[in-house]
Amino acid sequence: MVKSFRTRAAWACALSGVIALTASCSSGGDGAAAAAPDTSSCAVLDPGLEWFGENRQLLDRMIAEKGTCGVDGDVADGAPLALFDWDNTVVKNDIGSATAYWMIKNDKILQPEGADWATTSRFLTPDAVAALGAACGTEVAPGGPLPTRSDLDCADEMVAVLDDETTSGKPAFAGYDHRRTKPAYAWAVALMGGHSADEVADYARAARTENLAAEEGAEQTVGTTEVDGYVRYYPQIADLVKVLRTNGFDVRIISASAEPVVRVWAEELGLAPERAMGVRPVVENGVLTRHLVGCGGVADGEDSVIPYIDGKRCQVNEVVFGVSGPAAFDQLPADRRQVFAAGDSVTDVTFLGDATGARLVINRNNAELMCNAYDNSDERWLVNPMFLDPKDRAEEPYPCSTKAFTAADGGKGAVHRADGSVIEDQADTVY
Repeated sequence: MVKSFRTRAAWACALSGVIALTASCSSGGDGAAAAAPDTSSCAVLDPGLEWFGENRQLLDRMIAEKGTCGVDGDVADGAPLALFDWDNTVVKNDIGSATAYWMIKNDKILQPEGADWATTSRFLTPDAVAALGAACGTEVAPGGPLPTRSDLDCADEMVAVLDDETTSGKPAFAGYDHRRTKPAYAWAVALMGGHSADEVADYARAARTENLAAEEGAEQTVGTTEVDGYVRYYPQIADLVKVLRTNGFDVRIISASAEPVVRVWAEELGLAPERAMGVRPVVENGVLTRHLVGCGGVADGEDSVIPYIDGKRCQVNEVVFGVSGPAAFDQLPADRRQVFAAGDSVTDVTFLGDATGARLVINRNNAELMCNAYDNSDERWLVNPMFLDPKDRAEEPYPCSTKAFTAADGGKGAVHRADGSVIEDQADTVY
């Protein structure tokens, strides 16, 4: 079995750093890893909720070591920071997509300026601009609602572009930094342009109600395309958020979905709006534009960075820790970084790696992330299958040594550790 699960006891010992545990740590047995400190007077994770292996016990240990019993913390006062991605980490499925689908089905997408789809993203390819223009037409005046409930061609083209390609299979986006943005995610936010923040929040609440009411596994038809039709909060993650908060952690969300949408969904977990971060649209006179707030010296409206891979680190450093300019893209010293982080995909790999205490990975077979998690070079990574409808085991080892890393220009290469060494190919063992 891979190193991350041969060395559970070492992981627990490295995590605790407490002299009183030295004797049990030296034995290296499984019992040492599972043993937890006395937390009888503090909130602990619900033992009735299923976690993989010893993950629940190890998370309880980290919370007891790093937290303060009975206190809801704030990083400004020195509280430990816990960061969660949202889509497929806190919930099953994608709330950004769910909201976009709801808007398409309810005629809430507005005709862009000059009926020119190039105004909605600087990274749309000419093929995508032409396809959207042909499908959605010019009959509706700019700023007017497109009839996507009945105009199935227009709806289908939007759904396809949200999935990175046109209905004819041509690339929808090009010319971007693959470590700083995912234009399809940004475009889902651009589709909200022309509406007020309150209107977008209302759309997000309507989509939330619809997706939570749908049966597990349900699909919906948008245009003529079948897409995911339900969302569920993971009870284990909701419990983890609650326990972290009641043990003094400052819990925040850092998502690549639209910030107004994430804030609506985070209400269910009791998180204040300012603790839910996401893709930030530029707002003018109370109305969302098609442009985005920048980060790390990238100007507002340049639209080249969102909370995606390195962009997630940038937004955390800027919003939470007050770092300005290009330095926001740099890793901060350990005492100014999150203690805990949770994520599920390549979009999360940088901010997960920044966590100093524990890193929870929900296994969705994403190669670059799983290479780091299974390599587990500093004994801080925990892997858990998806809590609902988990992925099957990846049949082949992740190609860590050759092509699991995506460079800024989109090229593929080896995944490296922090010391520059190459991670060997890793087998999928937690599924």
